[in-house]
Amino acid sequence: MNSERQARYAQWIRDEAQRLGFMMVGFAKAERLDEEARRLEEWLHRGYQGEMGYLENHFEKRVDPTKLVPGAKTVISLVYNYFPANTQNDPNAPKIARYAFGKDYHFVLKPKLKELLHGMREQIGNIEGRCFVDSAPVLERDWAMRAGVGWTGKNTLLLHPRAGSYFFLAELIVDLELPADAPMHDYCGTCTRCIDACPTDAISPQGYILDGSKCISYLTIELRDAIPEAFKGQMENWMFGCDICQEVCPWNRFSQPHQEEAFQPHPDLLDMTRSDWQELTEETFREVFRKSAVKRTKFSGLKRNIAFLKRE
Repeated sequence: MNSERQARYAQWIRDEAQRLGFMMVGFAKAERLDEEARRLEEWLHRGYQGEMGYLENHFEKRVDPTKLVPGAKTVISLVYNYFPANTQNDPNAPKIARYAFGKDYHFVLKPKLKELLHGMREQIGNIEGRCFVDSAPVLERDWAMRAGVGWTGKNTLLLHPRAGSYFFLAELIVDLELPADAPMHDYCGTCTRCIDACPTDAISPQGYILDGSKCISYLTIELRDAIPEAFKGQMENWMFGCDICQEVCPWNRFSQPHQEEAFQPHPDLLDMTRSDWQELTEETFREVFRKSAVKRTKFSGLKRNIAFLKRE
């Protein structure tokens, strides 16, 4: 395929992705991530995955997109904003990470990806490909970095100089060859705000490495057992996820409120007080979080987290 036609297809994909609500899109050559594989292996060897044993599974699929889509030539990385216009009203209420205010993003983004892939097939021709939204062994952040839609910050999240980090990542892995974008420069510089602000010291002193087993998001969502007593007094009132390293990041001053209706919170969510959360019933939990990612921790898990915070 000639480069002019590739460029035309790439522009059509960018335009269509924007129409579907994606903030950014980039392209990377589909190939084995050798350097990233080495880093992942070392990270797992250190035990930083905690009880997230699934991160040890399907290692080769995780680092080689051609194992997921035979004949893959391009990884298309897409970015979708979730930054909310408003946050919880009671400053003393247990806190929820902003990404979980509205409808579970898996159910919002997957249909958009499928629509984009369907449109590509209609516009370009027979394309083999698969859609991914944090639901398969794909190194999303690494592909987004290779595709030039951001750099990996010291807090290990993807950052963009005009959009911050309050966004979801998604991918299309396809057998269509497209012109690869250039990676972005790292603009963290000498800043250490995320490292200094993390109350559990989950981020390494030099940055760029996260001990997942110490992260508040892990402790409140992934961990199934009791939260270890060692973290008492360090949770800073987070009951589901944590935004601290994003809240202190200077690049997030450029975050703009999303325009996605599905990400609007339940009408009662932001008004719930500290006492409302402490008296939370399963009926209220089901109503407020009917289509939310918070359901992942279940009612019992959220009650465990709230009870742990109450003892701090």
